Amino acid sequence: MLDRYWHGPTSRISPEAPVPIVKIEESEERPGGAGNVALNIAALSGCSSLIGLTGQDEAAQILKNRLTHQGVKCDFVELAGCTTITKLRVLSRHQQLIRLDFEDGFLNDESACQQLLTKYQNQLEKHDVIIFSDYQKGTLQNLPKLISLAKAQGKKVIIDPKGHDFSHYQGATLLTPNLSEFEAIVGHCENDQQLVKKAEQLRKSLQLSALLITRSEKGMTLIQKDQAAIHLPTRARDIYDVTGAGDTVIATLAAAIAAGDDLLEATKLANLAASVVVGKMGTACITVHELRNAMRQLSDIEQGIITEQRLITVVSDAKAHGEKVIMTNGCFDILHAGHVTYLEQAKSLGDRLIVAVNDDASVKRIKGAERPVNTMNRRMQVLAGLSCVDWVVPFYEDTPTRLICDVSPSVLVKGGDNNPDDIPGGDCVKQQGGEVLVMEYVDNCSTTGLIRSIRSADGSVEDKIK
Repeated sequence: MLDRYWHGPTSRISPEAPVPIVKIEESEERPGGAGNVALNIAALSGCSSLIGLTGQDEAAQILKNRLTHQGVKCDFVELAGCTTITKLRVLSRHQQLIRLDFEDGFLNDESACQQLLTKYQNQLEKHDVIIFSDYQKGTLQNLPKLISLAKAQGKKVIIDPKGHDFSHYQGATLLTPNLSEFEAIVGHCENDQQLVKKAEQLRKSLQLSALLITRSEKGMTLIQKDQAAIHLPTRARDIYDVTGAGDTVIATLAAAIAAGDDLLEATKLANLAASVVVGKMGTACITVHELRNAMRQLSDIEQGIITEQRLITVVSDAKAHGEKVIMTNGCFDILHAGHVTYLEQAKSLGDRLIVAVNDDASVKRIKGAERPVNTMNRRMQVLAGLSCVDWVVPFYEDTPTRLICDVSPSVLVKGGDNNPDDIPGGDCVKQQGGEVLVMEYVDNCSTTGLIRSIRSADGSVEDKIK
């Protein structure tokens, strides 16, 4: 479908009828329907291919150009004598005044169905998740066969349903009806308990793995096989336009599942994505950056012990928001006042502080067989408890050069008598526009000194520490 928007001011009523006169000053064209789903997937860095029916007309060419430009691979069946479905909306002062639909539909066209099936079979093995956006225009007349082919190849099948008969969706992985579509099938639901009961009955009868019901201001309800129902509250803030919100939900679900998320995590992302897209006008997409932004606003950024892969992601987010990231590293075997003062000074140089910690084996190689006194996990737990430390990450080499180069902090900090030119990872930081700084140690504070002091008294080091 092609969505057209005509914008203009209105200041008077027509003398011909009690309707406003709109002086059109701007027009735009966007892919709608399944095209909007494909665009949302592409905007989330997914690889999306779009198969569907169009006419052989200008609207079809505009659709293909817009989609291809945004990274969607188009494989249309173009039918002579048919009109590409087009929806024209007239807006004034950000309000929709009227919508005009131009369409013939593609029902009972066996040749078109066969061409569509051939294209589908050619594309099927190249993709992990298959989405069927059902608008009841005739494209999905052979849907049971399309589902069967996908399931035979182990593909996840997600369907955005329509109509009063869901039987042809049988065997899909996930169905995503809105509440009105769901109640058109099962009847009105008086409360959540009744909704869950009817949803589970529908899931079983259609042999679905899961059912996701979108419920407008009440959020979403996820029904999965052999699991308790999950009710997710709406995250919407300022609702501007709900057009295309369902497209964003199913696109985010598919992209997350294809990326390896389980269904619950994918649903949480989709719920959050919907809250962003309803704040936009018309059919619109959500980007990875916008989704991460929404996640940051929803809750405080995660802190504490973190994996290297996750660290690179949160650092990228922090930089995207203009935050200055500081990084340091060390053994931190017995945390003392000198360490705390040094780390607080490091944090004062920017917004986020990363502490990279040597694993136990590398500490032994560097400090000797009797070290470390505390295991890596214990050392990281203590560091993560400091208010000045944002992220603690382990590394397993003798130096953190590779890790520092991958993270690319704004500032790399070391303490003591280090030469800035010899600090591991320093060259990478400088090459990427960052700084390398050396800070003074606090006098008479060191782990080695503490251990020496303990050893000078009776008993073992471990006994004294306990």
